[in-house]
Amino acid sequence: MKNLLILFSLFSLLLAAPSYAQQEDSYDYWAPQRAIIARGQQAIFMCNGLFSGNRTLEQVFDQELAFLRNPIGTADGGDYNVEWDLQAVEVGTPGAVPTMRAVFREGIGCVILPPDQTLADIDNLPELTLPYPAGDPAQVSWPNGDLIQNIGSHENLDSDALQAAGDWAFDRDTPEQDTLSLIVVHDGEIILERYAPGIEMSTRTRTWSTAKSIASTLIGILVDDGRMALDEPLGFGWYPENRSSETDPRNEITLRHVLNMSSGLETIDNRGMEYATGSGLSYWAGASSVAGARSRALIREPGTYWDYENYDTLLGVYAMKQALGGEKAYAEFPRKALLDRIGMRNTLVSTDRFGDFVLSSQVYTNARDLARFGMLYLQGGVWDGERLISEEWIKFSSTPAPATVGRGGMYGGQWWLVPEGRTDVPADAYSTNGNRGQYTVVVPSHNIVIVRRGLDYGRQGFSQWDLTREVLKAIN
Repeated sequence: MKNLLILFSLFSLLLAAPSYAQQEDSYDYWAPQRAIIARGQQAIFMCNGLFSGNRTLEQVFDQELAFLRNPIGTADGGDYNVEWDLQAVEVGTPGAVPTMRAVFREGIGCVILPPDQTLADIDNLPELTLPYPAGDPAQVSWPNGDLIQNIGSHENLDSDALQAAGDWAFDRDTPEQDTLSLIVVHDGEIILERYAPGIEMSTRTRTWSTAKSIASTLIGILVDDGRMALDEPLGFGWYPENRSSETDPRNEITLRHVLNMSSGLETIDNRGMEYATGSGLSYWAGASSVAGARSRALIREPGTYWDYENYDTLLGVYAMKQALGGEKAYAEFPRKALLDRIGMRNTLVSTDRFGDFVLSSQVYTNARDLARFGMLYLQGGVWDGERLISEEWIKFSSTPAPATVGRGGMYGGQWWLVPEGRTDVPADAYSTNGNRGQYTVVVPSHNIVIVRRGLDYGRQGFSQWDLTREVLKAIN
């Protein structure tokens, strides 16, 4: 009986003790950075909308900024400032949250400044003054230029079904799925081209992660040339620096690992942190796109786990920079090696303020340029009889990453693939995939390229594979 009384007393003490273990960590310690990033997002959206895309303030607030939860001001005014002569935007008034600024720079689009820089620093920001190829694109025949005699006339084409596919893309039951443009190319000819009100053929919008497929293509050119290798270590140092860097386990990460989104490095962009830290700081707050990418810890064996991270792409881009060996060669490489060679004259590859390409997201272009990009892959890497990328690289790009096999098989080398088990679209199709509905779909078995650009917001959910299914109904 005495022992029972002792046990009861101990139990009562435990019940009366403060429940420290039950407290929840509910405070958002990242809130100050989220506020900076929110202002930076608005600054870069407004800057590129106005000066890369030549949109009006009304259009920018109606569509570009619809993605933001609480944009500052309206088209009629607010706590922002547009410097039209400087082609710059400032968002927010000075206070606990800094004013954030973005500036358009020739040849690359808008660059986001850090909180401690002002518009007085514009002249120190990167730009690209490389001349464009000779000739007026309006007088050059498609696909090298924009001269097209007739759209839509094609044998073995069900024009009613094609019109229905266009209606399917534009007339959405879900309001946040906001289609801007749609192009379908079959046998090298544009058979459907359609734009939303306020959008023209030349209107540039952000590619978001469609840029990753462009980055991979540029890297593939260097791999084909022997200046990079898929299965060799990335070949640069990591942060934090240590005394025995040669034993750093991250040295085992290869180019294949990062392009397959299987680096094994610590997750940052996911788990709700994309708009608090990680690559968000370089996208929207002026931080280096390279330093953060090189600062993650290894938490898994490389190649064993698929984890979609912007920083993995940026590691591959930094390795590309090292392979090119010089700032000028690096700055001009996208234009000289790819864009100028296939007529992508409307495309701006943006950088951070240090001149490093933010090729995981920040490219601005139009639908026709992305159609050209898709055609390069559809044509097996050949353009005008000249091979730009190898068939081996295309195979790598469109083959499931080992870590995805049996788990969806939906990702290759910076391209998205038809998920395992889906049978209503050809299994050989593959696609770029960018936030807000940016898709370039390549369907080799039907000789089709489909480009859909959007400014989706909210829940989004537009499916490029559903669109592919609808378009293919028109091909007999």
